[in-house]
Amino acid sequence: MTISHLVTHSGGFHADELLSSVILTHLFPNATLVRTRDADWLTPAEDRIIYDVGRDYNTDLQIFDHHQRPNPLREDGDPYSSFGLIWKHYGRDYLLAMDAPVADIDNIHVQIDQSFVLPIDLLDNGALEPSVAGQLAGLTLPALLETLKPTFDNRSADADDEAFMGALPVARAFVEATVRTKAAKCRAEGIVAKAIVAAGASPILELPMGMPFRSAVEKAGADHMLFVIHPRDKDWALTTIRKGGGTFESRADLPEAWAGLSDGALEDACGVKGAKFCHNARFIAVAGSRAAIVEMAELAVAAVL
Repeated sequence: MTISHLVTHSGGFHADELLSSVILTHLFPNATLVRTRDADWLTPAEDRIIYDVGRDYNTDLQIFDHHQRPNPLREDGDPYSSFGLIWKHYGRDYLLAMDAPVADIDNIHVQIDQSFVLPIDLLDNGALEPSVAGQLAGLTLPALLETLKPTFDNRSADADDEAFMGALPVARAFVEATVRTKAAKCRAEGIVAKAIVAAGASPILELPMGMPFRSAVEKAGADHMLFVIHPRDKDWALTTIRKGGGTFESRADLPEAWAGLSDGALEDACGVKGAKFCHNARFIAVAGSRAAIVEMAELAVAAVL
């Protein structure tokens, strides 16, 4: 079976079918994308995938709509949009096509579903109010993608289709970046897990480079860890560990006396030769050598304990 056509509705567009198109056009690069409401095109056939239109959800017929009643729901009762349905059935193949690590495919698929796909599903179905984002409501991905629609007074016959095709590479960039980020996070978790074992009971975690570490620290139950050190270009960084993904609050801050200081002033404040900078918010400091950053980390720990 060869998929020769990817069929979705014509007219105005939303994030769900746009992001679905990102997945499908990557998996079926030789297929023609058809935006239409013509009944002949919306009739299931072996050579086409129909999505966000057709009022049916039937994987055997390769049709993935969510506007019908009853509408397709996740196991927890949350509604699917077309993006959620396409991700459910084609997301793993997409990750493989994007060269995500095979061993991490299921993990990455779930992570993207929960953090990236589900919010699109909820917003598209009206199950999540845009207002929950507060002043950032206009900066959510669905809102930004919809700014790429033609203006109300652009009445040209091809305006919607041209805007959709112009928005597609923008949407693609976000999906691909999300995949790369999640894959990198999985790689980082393995590195951090080994570093945690090596650190033992120490409250200082040393990593070989800057990388995401908080989730691995939480998964390991390393509640005793307070600070992270790692090389950064030609110097070394000392960073705090945030209490969670939804807060900037750290398990422990760097000493208040260091806040906002740099170079000689910071050296005088902490007594460490080679201290170079401490952020005013006390979540990161920099030193010129590993020895200096280790000393600063130990001073930070002593100030807390």
